[in-house]
Amino acid sequence: MSQPVLYDYALDAECYAIRLAAGCLGIPLTLRPVDVHPGQEHLSSAMLALNSEGKLPVLEDGALTLTQPLSILLYLAESYAPDHPLLPQDAATGARMLDWMSLAAARLGPCAEARACAMLGAPGNLAGLRNEARRALRLFDDHMALQDLRGEGFLAGPEATLADLMLFPAFALTRDHGLDHDAFPALALWARRVRRIPGFHTMPGVPDYH
Repeated sequence: MSQPVLYDYALDAECYAIRLAAGCLGIPLTLRPVDVHPGQEHLSSAMLALNSEGKLPVLEDGALTLTQPLSILLYLAESYAPDHPLLPQDAATGARMLDWMSLAAARLGPCAEARACAMLGAPGNLAGLRNEARRALRLFDDHMALQDLRGEGFLAGPEATLADLMLFPAFALTRDHGLDHDAFPALALWARRVRRIPGFHTMPGVPDYH
Protein backbone atom coordinates (compact mmCIF):
# COMPACT_ATOMS: atom_id res chain seq x y z
CA MET A 1 0.00 0.00 0.00
CA SER A 2 1.42 3.38 -0.99
CA GLN A 3 2.02 6.04 1.63
CA PRO A 4 0.51 9.52 1.57
CA VAL A 5 2.84 11.95 -0.20
CA LEU A 6 3.67 15.29 1.44
CA TYR A 7 5.15 17.99 -0.78
CA ASP A 8 7.44 19.45 1.81
CA TYR A 9 9.82 22.32 2.54
CA ALA A 10 11.91 21.52 5.61
CA LEU A 11 11.86 25.10 6.93
CA ASP A 12 8.12 25.70 6.46
CA ALA A 13 6.20 25.82 9.73
CA GLU A 14 2.97 24.40 8.31
CA CYS A 15 4.82 21.53 6.62
CA TYR A 16 6.45 20.87 9.97
CA ALA A 17 3.00 20.71 11.60
CA ILE A 18 2.06 17.90 9.19
CA ARG A 19 5.33 16.03 9.72
CA LEU A 20 5.02 16.48 13.48
CA ALA A 21 1.45 15.20 13.60
CA ALA A 22 2.26 12.25 11.35
CA GLY A 23 5.16 11.32 13.62
CA CYS A 24 3.02 11.54 16.75
CA LEU A 25 0.21 9.58 15.09
CA GLY A 26 2.61 6.93 13.79
CA ILE A 27 1.73 7.57 10.14
CA PRO A 28 4.54 7.11 7.59
CA LEU A 29 4.71 9.74 4.87
CA THR A 30 6.62 9.92 1.61
CA LEU A 31 8.27 13.34 1.56
CA ARG A 32 8.73 15.14 -1.75
CA PRO A 33 11.11 18.06 -1.07
CA VAL A 34 10.18 21.34 -2.77
CA ASP A 35 12.91 23.96 -3.32
CA VAL A 36 11.04 27.00 -2.03
CA HIS A 37 14.11 29.13 -1.39
CA PRO A 38 15.93 30.04 -3.50
CA GLY A 39 14.43 27.84 -6.22
CA GLN A 40 10.81 29.11 -6.04
CA GLU A 41 9.71 25.61 -7.06
CA HIS A 42 6.39 26.08 -5.25
CA LEU A 43 5.48 28.54 -8.04
CA SER A 44 6.31 26.13 -10.86
CA SER A 45 3.57 24.99 -13.21
CA ALA A 46 3.68 21.48 -11.73
CA MET A 47 3.14 22.75 -8.18
CA LEU A 48 0.52 25.32 -9.22
CA ALA A 49 -1.40 22.44 -10.78
CA LEU A 50 -1.57 20.92 -7.29
CA ASN A 51 -2.31 24.16 -5.45
CA SER A 52 -3.15 27.25 -7.49
CA GLU A 53 -2.22 29.46 -4.51
CA GLY A 54 1.40 28.35 -4.81
CA LYS A 55 1.64 27.36 -1.16
CA LEU A 56 2.73 24.39 0.88
CA PRO A 57 1.93 21.94 2.35
CA VAL A 58 0.27 19.76 -0.27
CA LEU A 59 -0.77 16.19 0.51
CA GLU A 60 -1.55 13.58 -2.12
CA ASP A 61 -3.09 10.24 -1.23
CA GLY A 62 -4.11 8.33 -4.31
CA ALA A 63 -6.54 10.51 -6.24
CA LEU A 64 -7.02 12.89 -3.31
CA THR A 65 -5.13 16.20 -3.10
CA LEU A 66 -5.39 18.43 -0.01
CA THR A 67 -3.81 21.85 0.46
CA GLN A 68 -4.99 23.16 3.84
CA PRO A 69 -3.17 22.12 7.04
CA LEU A 70 -6.40 21.68 9.01
CA SER A 71 -7.95 19.33 6.45
CA ILE A 72 -4.66 17.46 6.00
CA LEU A 73 -4.30 16.86 9.74
CA LEU A 74 -7.89 15.67 10.14
CA TYR A 75 -7.71 13.47 7.05
CA LEU A 76 -4.51 11.73 8.15
CA ALA A 77 -5.78 11.14 11.69
CA GLU A 78 -9.25 9.96 10.70
CA SER A 79 -8.00 7.77 7.84
CA TYR A 80 -4.85 6.25 9.33
CA ALA A 81 -5.09 6.59 13.14
CA PRO A 82 -8.80 6.89 14.04
CA ASP A 83 -8.32 5.43 17.52
CA HIS A 84 -5.30 7.53 18.47
CA PRO A 85 -5.65 9.64 21.65
CA LEU A 86 -4.74 12.78 19.70
CA LEU A 87 -8.10 12.41 17.91
CA PRO A 88 -10.69 12.63 20.71
CA GLN A 89 -13.50 10.10 20.76
CA ASP A 90 -15.59 12.33 23.04
CA ALA A 91 -17.78 14.61 20.92
CA ALA A 92 -17.40 17.67 23.16
CA THR A 93 -13.60 17.42 23.28
CA GLY A 94 -13.50 16.81 19.54
CA ALA A 95 -15.60 19.92 18.96
CA ARG A 96 -13.29 22.01 21.16
CA MET A 97 -10.30 20.61 19.28
CA LEU A 98 -11.82 21.59 15.92
CA ASP A 99 -12.74 25.02 17.30
CA TRP A 100 -9.11 25.74 18.24
CA MET A 101 -7.79 24.28 15.00
CA SER A 102 -10.15 26.54 13.05
CA LEU A 103 -9.02 29.54 15.07
CA ALA A 104 -5.38 28.65 14.46
CA ALA A 105 -6.04 28.41 10.72
CA ALA A 106 -7.79 31.79 10.75
CA ARG A 107 -5.40 33.74 12.98
CA LEU A 108 -1.86 32.39 12.68
CA GLY A 109 -1.13 33.40 9.08
CA PRO A 110 0.84 36.50 10.18
CA CYS A 111 3.27 34.25 12.08
CA ALA A 112 4.25 32.48 8.87
CA GLU A 113 4.26 35.73 6.87
CA ALA A 114 6.46 37.52 9.42
CA ARG A 115 8.87 34.59 9.44
CA ALA A 116 9.08 34.51 5.63
CA CYS A 117 9.64 38.26 5.59
CA ALA A 118 12.38 38.10 8.24
CA MET A 119 14.18 34.99 6.99
CA LEU A 120 13.60 34.81 3.26
CA GLY A 121 13.14 38.43 2.27
CA ALA A 122 9.50 37.90 1.30
CA PRO A 123 7.58 41.14 0.71
CA GLY A 124 5.67 42.59 3.63
CA ASN A 125 5.73 45.01 6.52
CA LEU A 126 7.70 43.03 9.10
CA ALA A 127 6.81 45.30 12.01
CA GLY A 128 3.12 45.14 11.16
CA LEU A 129 3.17 41.39 10.63
CA ARG A 130 5.04 40.92 13.91
CA ASN A 131 2.38 42.92 15.74
CA GLU A 132 -0.39 40.83 14.16
CA ALA A 133 1.43 37.66 15.13
CA ARG A 134 1.83 38.95 18.68
CA ARG A 135 -1.90 39.66 18.96
CA ALA A 136 -2.80 36.22 17.61
CA LEU A 137 -0.45 34.42 19.96
CA ARG A 138 -1.67 36.52 22.89
CA LEU A 139 -5.14 35.04 22.37
CA PHE A 140 -3.73 31.51 22.67
CA ASP A 141 -1.53 32.49 25.62
CA ASP A 142 -4.51 33.94 27.50
CA HIS A 143 -6.47 30.75 26.84
CA MET A 144 -3.65 28.56 28.11
CA ALA A 145 -3.34 30.69 31.25
CA LEU A 146 -7.02 29.92 31.96
CA GLN A 147 -6.46 26.26 31.10
CA ASP A 148 -3.63 26.10 33.64
CA LEU A 149 -5.95 27.52 36.32
CA ARG A 150 -8.45 24.78 35.46
CA GLY A 151 -5.77 22.12 35.69
CA GLU A 152 -6.07 21.38 31.97
CA GLY A 153 -2.72 21.52 30.23
CA PHE A 154 -3.71 21.60 26.56
CA LEU A 155 -5.87 23.66 24.22
CA ALA A 156 -8.96 21.44 24.19
CA GLY A 157 -8.71 19.89 27.66
CA PRO A 158 -6.44 17.88 29.94
CA GLU A 159 -5.00 15.77 27.11
CA ALA A 160 -3.16 16.72 23.93
CA THR A 161 -5.04 16.79 20.63
CA LEU A 162 -4.27 17.67 17.02
CA ALA A 163 -4.99 21.30 17.91
CA ASP A 164 -1.84 21.45 20.04
CA LEU A 165 0.30 20.06 17.21
CA MET A 166 -1.19 22.58 14.78
CA LEU A 167 -0.34 25.52 17.06
CA PHE A 168 3.11 24.37 18.19
CA PRO A 169 5.17 25.34 15.09
CA ALA A 170 3.76 28.87 14.92
CA PHE A 171 4.73 29.49 18.55
CA ALA A 172 7.99 27.55 18.61
CA LEU A 173 9.41 29.50 15.65
CA THR A 174 8.53 33.04 16.80
CA ARG A 175 12.15 33.89 17.51
CA ASP A 176 12.81 33.68 13.77
CA HIS A 177 10.82 36.89 13.37
CA GLY A 178 11.75 38.63 16.60
CA LEU A 179 9.14 37.57 19.17
CA ASP A 180 10.63 36.07 22.32
CA HIS A 181 8.89 33.21 24.08
CA ASP A 182 9.15 35.08 27.38
CA ALA A 183 6.30 37.29 26.15
CA PHE A 184 3.98 34.27 26.22
CA PRO A 185 4.58 32.52 29.56
CA ALA A 186 1.54 30.23 29.43
CA LEU A 187 2.43 29.05 25.93
CA ALA A 188 6.03 28.49 27.04
CA LEU A 189 4.81 26.10 29.75
CA TRP A 190 2.40 24.47 27.30
CA ALA A 191 5.21 23.96 24.76
CA ARG A 192 7.16 21.90 27.28
CA ARG A 193 4.17 19.59 27.60
CA VAL A 194 3.79 19.31 23.84
CA ARG A 195 7.43 18.24 23.55
CA ARG A 196 6.65 15.24 25.78
CA ILE A 197 3.99 13.86 23.39
CA PRO A 198 5.19 10.44 22.14
CA GLY A 199 6.58 10.73 18.62
CA PHE A 200 7.43 14.44 18.98
CA HIS A 201 10.32 15.58 16.82
CA THR A 202 11.81 18.94 16.11
CA MET A 203 12.92 20.94 13.05
CA PRO A 204 15.60 23.58 12.39
CA GLY A 205 14.82 26.76 14.30
CA VAL A 206 12.87 25.13 17.14
CA PRO A 207 14.83 25.72 20.35
CA ASP A 208 15.66 22.82 22.63
CA TYR A 209 14.10 24.65 25.58
CA HIS A 210 11.27 27.10 26.20
